[in-house]
Amino acid sequence: MNLPNVIARLVATQNSFDSIGYAQCFSETAVVVDEGKTHQGRPAIEEWIADSNERYRATMKPVGFEEKESESVLKAEVSGNFRESSCAIVSFSYSRRIDTVTESYGLTN
Repeated sequence: MNLPNVIARLVATQNSFDSIGYAQCFSETAVVVDEGKTHQGRPAIEEWIADSNERYRATMKPVGFEEKESESVLKAEVSGNFRESSCAIVSFSYSRRIDTVTESYGLTN
């Protein structure tokens, strides 16, 4: 599957539990919404993903990707230390110009 560089980096850093590298995929003012909570800015995203990595050890296996004008949708199998593995749909808005993610919304399917 041919993913944009920033999305491929996001998946690779998630799968290696690299919280710093993961957060660096996002712009300074990016917003992540996950588990009903909003995390705004790179430091908050790094703190959230470090905690999430510690609790869940989640990995992503991309199974689909759709690129739209202002938003991209990654469909991935997510597994880790939670009740059940699932197929998650993660919506990303990213800037092709600066190759960073500006928003992320996790939607479990």
